[in-house]
Amino acid sequence: MFTRRTRLLISGGIMTLIFIGAVIFQSPDPTRTVDEVMDDPSSYVDREVSIRGEVLDGSIDNSTMVFILHGTNHQIYIDFSDASVSNGLDDNRTVYAKGILKHSSDALGSDSDYVLVAELIKTSCPSKYEE
Repeated sequence: MFTRRTRLLISGGIMTLIFIGAVIFQSPDPTRTVDEVMDDPSSYVDREVSIRGEVLDGSIDNSTMVFILHGTNHQIYIDFSDASVSNGLDDNRTVYAKGILKHSSDALGSDSDYVLVAELIKTSCPSKYEE
């Protein structure tokens, strides 16, 4: 029915379309800084967000499973009670937190009532940044 060349072209076209579709639909959201998210937090509420920032000194509370992640101008509470946490979560460490941004009725902090309910927290390797 079709020549070998035509079948190869059709197969190649279909595989190319599948690859392009996978890249478009599976591309991860970019990691944002605390300041980027907190400049307009309402646009991220109830969405999955990846945030990068530094753990505020003395803010880790293992009894409530909450800590504060800060940027240059803003800070946000991170609830890590249900999160997978890599080793090395400590004060003044740069961390990556991925989770759902929630509007909290508790008014936990200075940037009022937003908390990231984390599902994953990764810490940076300190030796990587030492001079």
